[in-house]
This record gives sequence, structure tokens and C-alpha cells, in this order.
Amino acid sequence: MLALGVAGASLRQPAPAGVNDSVARGRTGTGTLYLGASPRQEQCLKNGAQIMPDRLFRDRRDAGRYLAGLLLDFRDRPDVIVLGLPRGGVPAAYEVATALGAPLDVFLVRKLGVPGREELAMGAIASGGVVVINDDVVRGLAITPDVIKQVAEHQGRELLRREQAYRQGRPFPDVAGKVVILVDDGPATGSGMRAAIEALGRLEPGRIVVATPAAAESTCRELTALADEVVCATTPSPFFAVGNSYWDFTQTTDEEVRDLLRAAQGPRSATGTTSRPTDAAVIRADALPVEEGAPADHVLFDLVGDAHLVLIGEASHGTSEFYAARAHMTRRLIEERGFCAVAAEADRPDAGEPVCPGRQHRRDR
Repeated sequence: MLALGVAGASLRQPAPAGVNDSVARGRTGTGTLYLGASPRQEQCLKNGAQIMPDRLFRDRRDAGRYLAGLLLDFRDRPDVIVLGLPRGGVPAAYEVATALGAPLDVFLVRKLGVPGREELAMGAIASGGVVVINDDVVRGLAITPDVIKQVAEHQGRELLRREQAYRQGRPFPDVAGKVVILVDDGPATGSGMRAAIEALGRLEPGRIVVATPAAAESTCRELTALADEVVCATTPSPFFAVGNSYWDFTQTTDEEVRDLLRAAQGPRSATGTTSRPTDAAVIRADALPVEEGAPADHVLFDLVGDAHLVLIGEASHGTSEFYAARAHMTRRLIEERGFCAVAAEADRPDAGEPVCPGRQHRRDR
């Protein structure tokens, strides 16, 4: 096992289980709201799963599995469909759909970024051409209608391209009269989710349920004015960024979205629900392409994300090919990402002289 660490970095750890896990349930606007509450409030459970104000998820798939535990009222119902907001919402939506035995599809939303500050959303555009504007951002930065139109047209073309790439000829499912669970990995400002809800409402679903692993409490409450039910698994306070709720917030790729959608297209049961994916489908959805045992630099760096500690393990004592791949990944992380410490632990008698990366000799323990 190799452990790589960045010097001077503190390690983020998930909150211990059972520490002030609570839920506040109330009515705001027209929708029912479930969200992480203040630690001082009485602890409650929803479907046997704890809703807590703060939690660190391993990745989007882990967040989806946790979120699914809050949605068990919808399990094995033929009138339920899960829609993930690409790209980040799809891994979480896949886990929700799998746990509920519901079909999975995507509902596309594109952020309208402020020119020159694209990470800041001034609005969003959703399937069907529905545009939602963040009035506070537009007024605060004096953004003109022409700029909004230009950005919306550009993102609209990208939205259409992705819709064609993800569905690969499949029509959008009929959602009329159905319970639609909209899943995102975490709405930053809520503009994308608002656009999705408004666009989806035109298709006359029976009920719209918004589900997200992490969001600001104010955003969750605002969404209840549009959705029938809002489930926010965690509401960190203060809320700085969605990525702070995840250990690994690596960007989801188009290929991963397509793989998850294919994996979700399993055989149907007599009740119309989707069976759990096969082991091969799960492995295929998570597998990464490698060359001589090591992923390309951009794949490796995306996988590591902003982690301060990287563990590279093995299923057995390994082979020469494995050790070569591990040495290559170790070297690239040291050279390009600033990792400066390597620890080796082994239980074999001949492991007494580990190779120290960056040096040309062996050293006794």
C-alpha cells in the first residue's frame, strides 16, 4: 500500500455516525420540505435514514446511495421515474433509481455563466428552451439582455448536442401523470433546478420531487414554491460550495453519463420496474481506461481531484506490471500535483528494502 500526502495539508474526514443527525419537516410555499436541521433540534428519521445538517460524501455515487434511503416511500412503484441533471446529478440519480427499482433518464439543464466569470451563474436553460434568470446577479453586474441572449443561444446548442449524445436516439420518456424525482448532486444557486422544474411542469407530471445530497437551506426552501416535495439530505451552514460536501468531486464525463444510462437499461420486471444491474454492468460503469496498467495523466488527476491523501493498494502481492504502473502513477503525482511524501507498508520478509521514489538507491528500514 502506498500513501501519498501533500505536505502541510489537513485531512477532511466524514462526520462520525450518529452525531446530531436531525431533520426538520415543514411546509413552505406549496411543497413539502425535508432538510438537514440545526444540531440543536430534535433528532428525527425519514424512512429509517438519518438526515443531517452536515456530512462528507465519498463521491456522487455514495451520495446517491445515501439519498436513496430518504426516498424509500417511492420504491417499487410503477408510476415513478428518476431524472438526473447532467452531468453531476446522473451518478447520484443512478443509485437512487437502482435502489427504488425505477427507470432512469436525464433532464438537461445548462448553466448560463457570466461572461468572463463563467463559474458564476446568471441563470440556466433547460430542455424545451425554458430560461430562468438570477435577477440578483443580472442586476448586480448590470448584464444586458443581449448578453443573456448570446449566452443562452450558445448553451442551448450545447444542450441539444448533449441530449442527442446521451439518449442516442431514444425518445424522452412519457412523464405525464407520473411521479418524477429530479436528482442533482447539489444546486449551487438553484437556478438550474428551477429551470428544470418549470420545463418539466409543461409535460404535466403527476408530482415533482426534488432530491439532492447537499444544498443551502435557503435554496431548498425556495424550491418548495415550485416542487411538490424537496428532499435535501444535508444543508451545511455556512454553505460555501457544493464540492465541499464531497471528498471526490471530480467532474463527471459525458462517457460516464452514457455508461450509467446504459447500465440502467436492465430487463423489466412484471411490475414494470427496472431490475438491479448486473455485476458486469456496475464494473463497466466504474471502470477507467488504462495503458500498461496506468490511466492517462488527465484521468489520474481528475480521479484524485483535490484530495490531500492518495492510497494506491493491491489485491495481492502484485506483479511486476502492477508495480511498474504504481511507480508511474506515484511519480506523476509527485511531479505534477505536489505530493511530497510516500509511505510503504508490507508484510513480506523481502519488503525490508523499499524503493524510495525520487531516489536512486534502496534504504533499510
